[in-house]
Amino acid sequence: AGTNGKGSILAYLSTILTEAGYRTGRYISPTVMEYLERFQIDGAFMEKEELAQLTCQVKEAAERLVEAGKPSPTVFEIETAMAFLYFKESGCDFVVLESGLRGLMDATNVIENPKLCVFASVSMDHIGVLGNTLEEIARDKAGIIKSGSEVVTGRQQPCVKEVLEETARAKGCRITIAEPEEIQVLEQSLEVQKFSYGEFETMEIHLAGQHQIENAVTVLEAVRALRRQGVRIEEEAVRKGLERTKWPGRLMVLGSRPLVIADGAHNEDAVRRLAENLDIYLKGKKVTAVDLKTQETKEYAYDKLVIAVGASPVKPPIEGCDLENVFFMRTPEDAIRLRELIDGGSIKKAVVVGAGYIGLEIAENLKELGVRSYSIWLRRSLHRALIRRWQRMRRANCLKTEFRS
Repeated sequence: AGTNGKGSILAYLSTILTEAGYRTGRYISPTVMEYLERFQIDGAFMEKEELAQLTCQVKEAAERLVEAGKPSPTVFEIETAMAFLYFKESGCDFVVLESGLRGLMDATNVIENPKLCVFASVSMDHIGVLGNTLEEIARDKAGIIKSGSEVVTGRQQPCVKEVLEETARAKGCRITIAEPEEIQVLEQSLEVQKFSYGEFETMEIHLAGQHQIENAVTVLEAVRALRRQGVRIEEEAVRKGLERTKWPGRLMVLGSRPLVIADGAHNEDAVRRLAENLDIYLKGKKVTAVDLKTQETKEYAYDKLVIAVGASPVKPPIEGCDLENVFFMRTPEDAIRLRELIDGGSIKKAVVVGAGYIGLEIAENLKELGVRSYSIWLRRSLHRALIRRWQRMRRANCLKTEFRS
């Protein structure tokens, strides 16, 4: 469970278990590439025929519930039931579940004795649904902790850490907290990152961002916890699992000439982490910021540019950010205005804060007009249509870039 990073943690851990020789199920939401991505075994998506069969089985069960006078299951509850049935019939050794919106009342939280309860970063999101304070949200997320399980968590804010420790004690669970300060970063780029952590020396990952190193360290603590329970996971499986993990749409390099980066940041904490990571990769470069509402342009050193949520009609209250340097895009027409600015010769390089399909419109305009270097930020709505359209454009020689999945 968590707010940001739980999907990456799931991807790392499930890939390690697969490399260790275990048949491993994955259940994730929301998806990025396609709908069937949410049901996986050893990284392979469920087949359409299997989806159809499982849908019929669960549909019959849902109809029996309604006939008995009980509420009709939600879409997420139906999908979760399909996933559990799929993993059971497929004979999985392990299943790694990503909780949905909630923790305590989440549809996935029907497992009575999970081996591990792992927590990614918990921050403010879905306010009013999960709670109105960070502590309330943390208590909801902590609802996945069950007696007899081990608890592993990444770095948390103090009030979240306190809630998780308190809940673990009440359930009689051992809790392990990853220690990011013990990380030794050896190499860091958009293509590869190498680090050491305790006995895990010179580990390699291909997901970009400092936060992905921290997510990997949380997974290494999860590996230690599983080993304590007698699960055999050799070091080579850990090494290969981290190295082979793919998780598209997260600080994802779509092309290098020009530089195009897509990321699914969608809340305050994620946007802050995105800005921190772009500081690492783009620091010292000159960019042109564009206010597409006023058509005003201004050149900044990158470290003076703040990147924020592009679809929000109100500037988000991000602590520590200079809100005067936040620029918004909201409609496809913004891309047209951008083209007009470029046609006028005032923009040679640009970092544009965009959302959803707007990013592709910008990409097309910039490529056609010869803008040499830019980065696009995309909201969580990045999914299969975006990736496939990008691939079609590349095949048609509209974009001569290296596509990284």
